[in-house]
Amino acid sequence: MGERYYPNEMPENSIQEMAPPENAKDSLSNLLSLPYDTISKRLKEDALNLKDEVVRETWAAKGRRVYDYTLYTGTLGTAYLLFKSYQVTGNKDDLSLCCEIIQACDAVCHGSGPPTFVTGHAGIYALGAVAANLSGDDHLHADFLTKFKEIKLTIELPNDLFYGRAGYLWSCSFLNEHLGKGTISLSHMRAVVNELIKSGRRLSKLENLKSPLMYELNGKRYWGTAHGLAGVVHVLLDMELKPDEIEDVKGALRYMIKNRFESGNYRTSEGDESDDLVHWCHGAPGVALTLAKAAKVFGDEEFEKAAIEAGEVVWRRGLLKRIGLCHGISGNAYVFLSLYRLTGKEEYLYKAKAFACFLHDRAHTFISEGIMHPGDHPFSLYEGIGGMAYLFLDLLEPSESKFPGYEL
Repeated sequence: MGERYYPNEMPENSIQEMAPPENAKDSLSNLLSLPYDTISKRLKEDALNLKDEVVRETWAAKGRRVYDYTLYTGTLGTAYLLFKSYQVTGNKDDLSLCCEIIQACDAVCHGSGPPTFVTGHAGIYALGAVAANLSGDDHLHADFLTKFKEIKLTIELPNDLFYGRAGYLWSCSFLNEHLGKGTISLSHMRAVVNELIKSGRRLSKLENLKSPLMYELNGKRYWGTAHGLAGVVHVLLDMELKPDEIEDVKGALRYMIKNRFESGNYRTSEGDESDDLVHWCHGAPGVALTLAKAAKVFGDEEFEKAAIEAGEVVWRRGLLKRIGLCHGISGNAYVFLSLYRLTGKEEYLYKAKAFACFLHDRAHTFISEGIMHPGDHPFSLYEGIGGMAYLFLDLLEPSESKFPGYEL
């Protein structure tokens, strides 16, 4: 289990604005002692340099051609990073290039793949409509919005965030968040909610499970965000639910809390006994984000307490030997940003900064030395340095931070 992560030897409490300890011999300790404003400037500079590197490697070096259009590992992730950079800096060149890349993704996609944000064409159309609207291109905005509204959901579609109904529904919410309520009608979204609730109840009843909702993908009943229960529930928390549906959502969360590992970590799937994954996609980090969302939506101390406890697991075991969002340090840092937004406590902002400082100080060296994995797609948003750059940009305004493709 320990082989997956580095021991967290950073101080648990902030030493911000204090002189580094006399016995501090490493650059990370010195970095952690700096005021937040100072480290933010360094993170911003690093983020923009990383952004430029991502663009060079995924766009310019490939002859401005798209080979993987997805947000997860492909060129759409580069567009999303440029979109974030524009939001932070106001650099219109970033927005212009973002729109150019999205159009290239659209030309290659041809409506293929799942109707979801992270791995499918819904992400192209949704991000394309929002970026075009910001750039003042009414024709492109209307074209992408029309394509999105023409998406048809099949009966055999799964329910998860990456490949199924939850991922499509999140795309709808993304459009409404950025373009205004009603861009995608509530009645249309309600029909998808109905299918998610019905499907979750059906499997739970069929298998006589103690959770009122459960979902299955490829024969496995996943608990996590990418493919399972926590991801579906997170999307449902942004919907207007009926009283009985609210109780089912709460019941599903309580089921996971009650049946987590003794360590505080969460199972990968129903019946799983391997307590080794502390990732956004599987384990405590992703579930923590869903619990924090539930605490905010319901005002429930039970869910806040569980989110904080999951965060403690991430602090102990979350310095993974990878850099990315999906299963790396960058994604795990968002747990602390979420807890900071929920509680307003500076200790969580410090912990998010600490994870970012670890990356800023050591990622490049550890990757070059072969003791940290660069990701199977090292420049991508979800597996590579694109996600690290996105995290650094989010730390400039932590109260507005959002895990890309998951938090609204």
